[in-house]
Amino acid sequence: MKFGSRNRLIAALADAVIVVEAGHRSGSLNTAAHAAQLGRALGAVPGPVTSAASAGSHRVLREFGGVCVTSAADVREMLGGPVAAPPTPDGRTDETSRLLDALSSRVGRDTEDVARRAGFAYADAQALLGLAELDGRAARGEDGLWRSVKRGR
Repeated sequence: MKFGSRNRLIAALADAVIVVEAGHRSGSLNTAAHAAQLGRALGAVPGPVTSAASAGSHRVLREFGGVCVTSAADVREMLGGPVAAPPTPDGRTDETSRLLDALSSRVGRDTEDVARRAGFAYADAQALLGLAELDGRAARGEDGLWRSVKRGR
């Protein structure tokens, strides 16, 4: 089977086509073009404008009318499903996930650094760190720096 036939078949069988990374000319763009012609939901994950691997995703957004995909909720919306995020394991919300991702178990970070890394205002990071500490997921050391705490340890 030739690549062109394969790309048409993928587009025809898919409910949605989402391009994550693709060069300016790639098979993924060929599949996206077929999906657009067939009226399939089409999306792309944007990337750095300086990256050649993002050029195809940006073309999907610009030339094929693709939807900008930045989360699983965007994909659910494209497919007509519920937009609300499903519950996450261990009761983690998007905010607590961002907070915990900004922490390290090895390197202590001050509240300002955690806020910057997680994309929160200082006061919001401070409140979330306090809640994470109460929940046993973060600890503030004697040096005043925050670290993540692994559960079960």
